Amino acid sequence: MAVCAAAAPASWPLPTVEPAQAGFSAAGLDRLHATLDRAVDAGAYSGYIVLLARDGNVVDWRAHGVRRVSTGEALQKDDIVRLFSMSKLFTSTAVLMLMEEGKLKLDDPAEKFLPALKGAQVLVGGTVDAPVLEPAKSAPTIRQLLAHTAGYYYDFSATPELAAFYHKADLWSSANLDEFVAKAARMPLAHQPGTAFVYGINTDLLGAIVEKASGMTFDAFIAQRICAPLGLQDTGFSVPESKRGRLAFLHEHDAQGKLVESAQGGYNDRLTVARPGLYSGGGGLFSTAADYARFAQMLLNGGQLDGVRLLSRKSVELMTRDHIANLAQPHPFGQRDHGFGLGVRVLTQPGESSSPGSVGCFGWDGMATTNVQIDPKERTVAIVLFQHLPFNEGEILSYYTNGYYSALAD
Repeated sequence: MAVCAAAAPASWPLPTVEPAQAGFSAAGLDRLHATLDRAVDAGAYSGYIVLLARDGNVVDWRAHGVRRVSTGEALQKDDIVRLFSMSKLFTSTAVLMLMEEGKLKLDDPAEKFLPALKGAQVLVGGTVDAPVLEPAKSAPTIRQLLAHTAGYYYDFSATPELAAFYHKADLWSSANLDEFVAKAARMPLAHQPGTAFVYGINTDLLGAIVEKASGMTFDAFIAQRICAPLGLQDTGFSVPESKRGRLAFLHEHDAQGKLVESAQGGYNDRLTVARPGLYSGGGGLFSTAADYARFAQMLLNGGQLDGVRLLSRKSVELMTRDHIANLAQPHPFGQRDHGFGLGVRVLTQPGESSSPGSVGCFGWDGMATTNVQIDPKERTVAIVLFQHLPFNEGEILSYYTNGYYSALAD
């Protein structure tokens, strides 16, 4: 299994400055941490890591709480976490890199690289045992996979009828991405391609496309083409045994409301991908705040960091534009303040938001209550990493966003 093994830059993960030098109020940042600390100390969460950067300089990087409640080990700011869906930004970057190299086009049908997807059909009625289907009017494209408008879904984002197909497909027992694609091909689409936003397995299919278009296994592409050039130390689809003492465990509340280590999905017991070869571009990466800050800073810089360019400025601009504004429902999950780009949420209407922000701020979340926000107007990268299920319990991310934006003094 490919892992990142590049040398760390001299200033890790980025140069560090005092908050005031970067236009942040130190008192405001302390207030942010006091708010998050209260949630942890009250037992709402096990702990968190925050990393904030502006103009390419770290202004705040702290951790509070424990990495696992059963041992009481203190959470450290360089601890390793499960990114879940924050992995999607890496996959989207990989796709755009291949676009720049002329190995694919955004409007290529996915079936060009994944022939098993030919003949897609849309569910229009019936049940998993007696479905009513109609042919897709057009083949789902790579652009639609990136924008989650291709028609694929997760069980939690689908109707009960579609969720039954998802469970029947048993995607995650696949031995590799080829088998994953073959099973996904048996699932009907939720809608005609390009007509609606439905969050789903799109990015996992993109990982399979990266393999076919690049001629590399997906984990090797991420390690060699993204992690190594950026100097990322702890990002990959597994945690080496030598680093497992730094892994933050997932937590949840039991029936009595007590914070316990989560039994969901077997994640705390599994420190590698579910099966060798099944590399989930949609949610399989482990990483750290430091590694992700360097990756996010590369995007904020228009595709380059420390003299290394992964994407052109125009590709990053394309990635972070709203690609679903023409839909009947142009807001992911009905959130009227946001649109969606090529693998990233994009803030389009701050006046509809309950938290501060800037037009064009982009990023995404992870199932275990992780979040990245990249704000080109304010020149900031903001990362918060909890390890908690369910996602955003008690709306903790609103407190976080309110807090770090409120700490901006200049």
